[in-house]
Amino acid sequence: MEAIGLTAYGPPEVLQPVEIAEPHATAGQVCIRVRAAGVNPADVMLRDGSLADWYKDLTPPFVPGMDVAGTLEEIGPDVAEDYPLRLGDDVVAVVDNHGSRGGYSPYVVVPAASVTAKPAGADYPAAASFLMNALTARCALDALDLPVGATVLVTGAAGAVGGYAVQLAAAAGLTAVAVASRADEHLVRGFGARKFIDRDSTITEQVRELVPGGVDGLVDAAMLHERITPAVRDGGAMAVLRFWDGNPGRGITVHPINVRDHVTDHDTIERLREQAEQRVLALRVAGTFPADHAPAAHRRLEQGGVRGRLILEFPVRP
Repeated sequence: MEAIGLTAYGPPEVLQPVEIAEPHATAGQVCIRVRAAGVNPADVMLRDGSLADWYKDLTPPFVPGMDVAGTLEEIGPDVAEDYPLRLGDDVVAVVDNHGSRGGYSPYVVVPAASVTAKPAGADYPAAASFLMNALTARCALDALDLPVGATVLVTGAAGAVGGYAVQLAAAAGLTAVAVASRADEHLVRGFGARKFIDRDSTITEQVRELVPGGVDGLVDAAMLHERITPAVRDGGAMAVLRFWDGNPGRGITVHPINVRDHVTDHDTIERLREQAEQRVLALRVAGTFPADHAPAAHRRLEQGGVRGRLILEFPVRP
C-alpha cells in the first residue's frame, strides 16, 4: 500500500508516497483505516533527522504520524472480550510510530489500549487534532501532582500542548498562568487561564510580580528551560518536553515527559475523549491538506504561528 514517508532525512520535500506492506492486527492489536492524521512537531523531528539515533538500526522508508482518526477495520486475537469498540466504529488513536509504522498511512496497527471512540460530533480532521497533544499535557500535569488551588505556569500556552495544559489545569481547579504572545491573550484566557504574561516581556519578573514567591509548578511547552526556571518557587516542580538535562537547583524537581511511555494508558485516553465531548478540550484544526501534500503541511508548520493542528486527509490520491 502507499503511505507518505521518507527514505532520507531532509526538508519537507523528502516526504513522498512510499510503498509499504499492508499491516494486520496481531495479538492485542487493532487495525485502523486512517481518514485523517495530525501533523505534529514530532513528525518534523523524524523528517529532519533529529531522531536519527532512534532510527539508526531500521531500514527506510520511515512513516511519521502519531495522531489518527478513522474506522476500526480489524480486531486481533487476545483483545479483551468486553472491548467496547466494534468493526466499523469511528475511532481515534495515538500511534507510537517507529520505522514504517506511522499515522501517515491508509492503514495503521496499534495496541487496542491506544484507541478510543471518535468524539461525538467531531469530523475526522477534528478528531485527529487532539489526542497526542492532550495526552502529553495530561502526563505533564499528572507528573507535577499539584493540589487544587495550586498555581501552574504554562509556556507556549497558545500551542497544542500548552493550550491543553491550560484547559486541563483549569478543569482540575488549578490556577493557570499562561505565557503566550499578546495577540493570543484572548485565546488562552478562553482556555481558562487566570493570569496572562506576554512572552515578549520579561517573563520571570512578571511571574514573580503576579505570584510572589514563584509558581508551584511549570509545564514548559515552549521549552524555555533555564530561562523560565527562576519563575518556579523553591521546592516546586517542572515538567519538560523533549530533551533537557539541566538542574534548576533550589529543590525544584524536574519531570521529563515522553508521551510514548503513556500511549497504552487506556483509562486516560478514554477520559480525554470524554473531555473533548464535554468541550473541556477544544478541537482545533488549523488547516487540512490532501495526504500527498504533506510537504506543504510541514512547510506551514515550520513557518510558525499555527494555532491548532494541521491535518492530512486520506486516502492518498491516485
